Amino acid sequence: MPKARILIYVAVTVVNAVSIAVWIWTAKRRQLRDRPTAADGVIGFVANFLDTLGIGSYAQITALFKLRGRPADELIPGTLNVGSTIPTFLSTVWFVSTVTVDPVLLACMVASAGAGAWLGAGVVSRMSRRRIQLFMGTALLIAACFFIMNNLGVSGPTGTALDLAGWRFGLAVAVNFVLGALMCVGIGNYAPSMVLLALLGMHPIAAYPIMMASDGVLIPVASLGFLKSGRFAHGPAVGLIAGGVVGVLCALPLVNAISSHLSLMRWFVTVVIIYAAVSMLRSARSESRALAAAKLNPL
Repeated sequence: MPKARILIYVAVTVVNAVSIAVWIWTAKRRQLRDRPTAADGVIGFVANFLDTLGIGSYAQITALFKLRGRPADELIPGTLNVGSTIPTFLSTVWFVSTVTVDPVLLACMVASAGAGAWLGAGVVSRMSRRRIQLFMGTALLIAACFFIMNNLGVSGPTGTALDLAGWRFGLAVAVNFVLGALMCVGIGNYAPSMVLLALLGMHPIAAYPIMMASDGVLIPVASLGFLKSGRFAHGPAVGLIAGGVVGVLCALPLVNAISSHLSLMRWFVTVVIIYAAVSMLRSARSESRALAAAKLNPL
């Protein structure tokens, strides 16, 4: 096994272990006792089942949280990051070991995504409720655009390469840094990664280990920022993990069998995401109006 791949396994394992340990310590110190609901587990199952099949999970989790009205909008970014750690770890181990891609490219993209996530988590943790609503609403619309591009098959030409060199290598690593930061506001990186790598001439299957390994590092890294700030909902995050682990384990045996027959599901997910985006932006507008009214009519 290449040394770069061994380093990825070590890095993924260490950052996830640290993230879970910090979560447990945070829960004890702050006496976080809210429990997950059945709905939290179902959301985790469905989102991670679809994520493992290549549809993604962040936009769906955000949309379903918003439609259900729990947790509060400003807690959604932290909750979906903290609640995606263990399911993503399982997917990372699977795809990195079963899909061959240039280990040096993989390691560099993973490192850049983790750095982007650390920066993004720090920024999002300091945002006001209205700004988070605006950013997440916009993020959902961007995610919907990527979904539509993939659904219509216009994400770029299909390449055959499993590695990159020169400026293509540098561009892929740089863009992955940005995607790592954007994950903190709910833009999943699978669809953008598919578009990016296709345009650079890589085989579509290369997106799986790159996306999963990036997530395996950037999600626990981002979680550390949200755990530090307390901007997450403990109960829903636990539910996402419980349902997500089951979803990943159920989906892995089906990846090759049904991943090419999910067009209708992708369109349905796109519609849900657009509806949630509009709802999030409307909430931001209402929040803005309420703040303006409070300034005009102070108590």
